[in-house]
Amino acid sequence: MRIEKLVQHFNSKIFIYFLIAVTAIYTLAFTLAFNLKDDGYILADWLINYEDGGFKRRGLSGSFFFIIQDITGFSLNYIVYFFQFIIISLFFWCYTKLIRYKVIDLLYLSLLLSSIGFVGLLNTVTYVGKKEFIVFLLFTYFVYLLDNDKLSKYKEYLFCLFLFISTLLHEVTLFYVPYFAIALYVKNGKLEVRRYIKYFLAVIIPAAAIVVFGKNVNEGMSLEILSKRGVHPTYGIFYWNIDERQYIKEHLNEYLLYFISLGISIFHIGYYLKYLNGRKILYILLIGAFIFSFPLFYLAIDWGRWMYIHMILIIVLFAMMLKKGDSIYVYEPITINRKFYITIAIILLSLLYRVEMSGSGFTFEGILYRLFVAPMELLNKM
Repeated sequence: MRIEKLVQHFNSKIFIYFLIAVTAIYTLAFTLAFNLKDDGYILADWLINYEDGGFKRRGLSGSFFFIIQDITGFSLNYIVYFFQFIIISLFFWCYTKLIRYKVIDLLYLSLLLSSIGFVGLLNTVTYVGKKEFIVFLLFTYFVYLLDNDKLSKYKEYLFCLFLFISTLLHEVTLFYVPYFAIALYVKNGKLEVRRYIKYFLAVIIPAAAIVVFGKNVNEGMSLEILSKRGVHPTYGIFYWNIDERQYIKEHLNEYLLYFISLGISIFHIGYYLKYLNGRKILYILLIGAFIFSFPLFYLAIDWGRWMYIHMILIIVLFAMMLKKGDSIYVYEPITINRKFYITIAIILLSLLYRVEMSGSGFTFEGILYRLFVAPMELLNKM
């Protein structure tokens, strides 16, 4: 009886605030650590530029940061981190504002605890500091405005401009734009195809320009340009010379494990949808959004990353459908029933396994392993 009372008084809302804070601090801290060591992926991806060879994918950010450095004289490491800090912090702040007066239950909390949800950032440190946080921020603020009936026509066109720019910063924006249309459908309860077209055009136009006119990420002078500006990556995006489809074939056994993680996530989301109205349409729309991202899985090896982006956007989308309450601490008390036991089983499984960005698609080295087993193994080696 005492355990039941404790469970019933568990405030999932306070726990989510705690999880947001821990994830945000962890993400910002490790992003800084990667930047200070001239990381070839997390820092260098922001420093792809147009100075080496002209127009190319992801090159807008590097050229922008070069201008800032020329004006201020500051280190590129700190300039990039300043903008990463702002983008990442704003994402977590907007998400907190979105759920502030929402009635949180254990099942919704379980989505954040998914191995490719917020816990994914704690599980796999290489997810931090990447450009998808721009998409997370745009989508979360978009959903917040929708949810509070503050999305005017002017703001819609402003979002289209931001999506256009975001695609020039990272082409991944193109493959997740369906979520903006899904959010509009969820809010209004009707299909508005003409309204959605501008969102798709905002990402298709710059993506087409990149395909037709874009140069290689490294046209031969990028490393020299960065060296003169005080950044010396020794690996990463500027060294990338891998046939990614061939890489997947050579590591097929590892990539097949992603289907285990994907299956768990599909079951998890499907179980959540079971308790939502209009779930059949949402099933179809979310499947459509996943199919829209298929080229990413064909062209690039970061399968875990693409799945993680989907889950974060779904978490934000589902927040819009939560009931509203009258307190920032409002939550739904837990009832000990079949739903409770299934949700707990999902949470435990989520905390047990880990999804790498590329390669190992499923391992039993989840957050529980990292918290309780890995430190003991390290101590034994010392």
